[in-house]
Amino acid sequence: MPVEPLVMEHATGQVGLRTDVLDITVLMGGPGSERDVSIMSGRSVADALKRCGHRVTTADISPDDTSALDREGIDAVFIALHGTFGEDGRVQRLCEQRGLSYVGSGPAASALAMDKDASKRSFRRAGLATPEWVVIDRSAKSDFPLPCVIKPIDGGSSVDVTIARDEATRDAAVGNLLADDGRAMVEAFIPGREMTVSILADKPLPVIEIRPAREFYDYIAKYDDDATQFIFDTQLPPAIARHLQAAALTAHRALGCKDFSRADFILDPDGTVWLLEVNTIPGFTTHSLLPKAAAAAGISFEQLCERIVRLALERAGK
Repeated sequence: MPVEPLVMEHATGQVGLRTDVLDITVLMGGPGSERDVSIMSGRSVADALKRCGHRVTTADISPDDTSALDREGIDAVFIALHGTFGEDGRVQRLCEQRGLSYVGSGPAASALAMDKDASKRSFRRAGLATPEWVVIDRSAKSDFPLPCVIKPIDGGSSVDVTIARDEATRDAAVGNLLADDGRAMVEAFIPGREMTVSILADKPLPVIEIRPAREFYDYIAKYDDDATQFIFDTQLPPAIARHLQAAALTAHRALGCKDFSRADFILDPDGTVWLLEVNTIPGFTTHSLLPKAAAAAGISFEQLCERIVRLALERAGK
């Protein structure tokens, strides 16, 4: 699939910025395991939008307190809620019930992407390679071949993800997830280079290779470890780089995503691109990959946040 790189330039040399002042509510925090990261993302987004001149209200929203969505005069809602309640379609549905414009994917696409089992089935139907997997519940035995990756079906930020190279580690990780959630996903481990491609405005941003100092790009490597390297000069053959970008866009569209997303891949030694998952609300922290990819495309953090808000308003005809 031909891929058109993202270019958004004005005659002034600025990218994606307008001058009218908006009333924006930034949702962050939430009830999930990614709460701390969500607060960091929300604060970063709120500060950027304030620097763009907008009136910004931040809200630590939860299923038990959605009053922030009832405030009068909201022009747009920027959802920076990672994981539970933010990425599973529920807060998007609440926005739609109130007639609020909000950034990112709708309820159905959010729920589909959050469900790793269902989303991988969508990837397969779209012709994308994704590692073999099984879903295990309390009635099934975890005898998946080693090495393998154990992960929650609906988690993010690599929380509770384990790479198991022996039966004891595999069985313990599966047992812990079953005790917490009643289900676990076990996926074939694919050795290779960790790659990611973000989508903005239905176009792919530059490919990033992730080189963590730890065993894999886990929660600590993502948010705490400054030793993680983010490589833009990947030395990839142009055809492979284009394939990664095309696969990210295909996955974005297969799930029905809007505005932005981020797809994570493994590039194996044979040159096969394996799609792991798509994040509908990727991080907006100093370590986060979407802002890094945007910066590589010449889009500042402020311009990125502004552009995302404008995409939501354009969809609503505002």
